[in-house]
Amino acid sequence: MTNSFDLTGRVALVTGASRGIGRAVALGLTAAGARTAITARSGRDLAALAREITALGTQALVLEADITSPGTPERIVAETVAWGGGLDIVVNNAGAIGAAGPFLALTQEDWQETVDLNFHATAAVCRAAGPVLSAQGKGSVINMASVAGINGVPMISHYAVSKAAMISLTRTLATEWATDGVRVNALAPGWITTDLTEPFTVVEGLADTLTHSVPARRWGTVEDVTGPAVFLACDASQFITGQVLVVDGGLSAYEGGPGLVDLVPVGRISLR
Repeated sequence: MTNSFDLTGRVALVTGASRGIGRAVALGLTAAGARTAITARSGRDLAALAREITALGTQALVLEADITSPGTPERIVAETVAWGGGLDIVVNNAGAIGAAGPFLALTQEDWQETVDLNFHATAAVCRAAGPVLSAQGKGSVINMASVAGINGVPMISHYAVSKAAMISLTRTLATEWATDGVRVNALAPGWITTDLTEPFTVVEGLADTLTHSVPARRWGTVEDVTGPAVFLACDASQFITGQVLVVDGGLSAYEGGPGLVDLVPVGRISLR
């Protein structure tokens, strides 16, 4: 079983790798043996990550890029293949929430910016990487979705819709590419402590309320997402495709709101 989790000899490409979940996943894949290409808009943060990867005993390919720019997904895939001699793992992690607010308060520009980065750029990377993976008859694509794409989430409708679209794309590509030996899965994190979610922690009382809604009674860390990502990338998950692996501390496992969780220790009660 140990060998099933070994990524030695594999080449990975991680978008949005400069911080947060993407950074942790890039380090996790490298620690499992992969050679990792990292891309994001922040060259300084990528350089710092590359030094950490080097400390693990291998080299990283640094690709400073805005994947929403036309032609960029094709370029980063081509450069990764040329550098690594192939491509085995693609992690589509780049994403953002942008503005937050009620649906009627969000502008068309808010929607366009968020959907372009979270969904259209992911689709473009898949379009560029798909022929490479299919031609070699193997590969794993991991799309970073969210529990927001599974349930309704007030104040971030544009983000939720982009992640729901990513889940649908994941399942569609999994069915189309399965016969070519290419697996496509998604990870759906819940509340994870990152720069992306930091704005929610500064609103008085909101962080406590959100934590209260998680049965595990804590927010996740980026390391909580790393293990599932490595699992989906390696041979241990070789018969898993078209799935959404939820990483949320139980957030999406129950109905009724956080108040009902408090009743669990009480035992059986009658609601009649």
